[in-house]
Amino acid sequence: MADQTSASSFAPSGKPPVQSWPVILETKGWKDYRLLDMGEGQKLERYGRFTIVRPEPQAMGARRQKESVWNRADAVFSGDTEEEGPGRWKFSGNVPETWPMSYGPARYNGRFMSFRHVGVFPEQAAHWDWVNGKIRSERERNPDKSLKILNLFGYTGLASLLPATEGAQVTHVDASKKAIGYARENQAMSGLEDLPIRWICEDASKFVAREVRRGNTYDGIILDPPKYGRGPKGEVWDIYTSLPGMLADLQKLLAKDALFMILTAYAIRSSFVSIHELMAETLHQQGGLLESGELVIREENSTRALSTSLFSRWSSR
Repeated sequence: MADQTSASSFAPSGKPPVQSWPVILETKGWKDYRLLDMGEGQKLERYGRFTIVRPEPQAMGARRQKESVWNRADAVFSGDTEEEGPGRWKFSGNVPETWPMSYGPARYNGRFMSFRHVGVFPEQAAHWDWVNGKIRSERERNPDKSLKILNLFGYTGLASLLPATEGAQVTHVDASKKAIGYARENQAMSGLEDLPIRWICEDASKFVAREVRRGNTYDGIILDPPKYGRGPKGEVWDIYTSLPGMLADLQKLLAKDALFMILTAYAIRSSFVSIHELMAETLHQQGGLLESGELVIREENSTRALSTSLFSRWSSR
């Protein structure tokens, strides 16, 4: 059984990683994001200058803001309560299709997308900061080392742009041409076109398998797979059946002196223990530290937190 206290040690390579769970990673928000209120199956958030209401099954308690505050929201998504369920946006007033926001050196567009998304998952900020900290530490330790990062299911690219600002060479893979286009727009908005990022529109499983055959390796791997999905050529992704094989291939892509691998999972009928055990099995000779738990967002001016996703992340040091 995993050590359920906070682990601070790292196992040597060739041994099972030290295991720590449950770990709760909290995002409190930043200039362009706040969780304002939640309850009764919905959440009220601020993205840049707009307030947004969306379904949230995890928000089971009572609302704390007045109804008038909720009623002043600029956009409301109504429809299926499932994370990827259909629905529609309803706007109050003249709301643009996109609007600018930023996180650190990265600028990006918020946009009202299908399936309730707005172009960014704010809870991932806990991972963005952690990854950039690992890269900075490694560059201080070995300034001449070229660090290669693989970001799978990369969406609109913040998890690719931010490591690149720290000097990493990033390969960003997503099966959606639209998502790749949005990511490149964000790169241009940020004035970071000169950074070494490869944007690849391809089925993630096929790309990983080909990289294994080519003998390529990476110093860090980030993957944020959907529950279900399709590749550009109709390839089917099912997290329950596809993830174990992909993780086995990704272990082969970890460089001998690799820094980390992060797995995040949304909207699955499982606990973090399931993905923790799968990662532990995959990385059983990798040494280092394996931490697993949940990503949460802290409500503004409150002690309440909203659980958004499960994660498991490994680091060598």
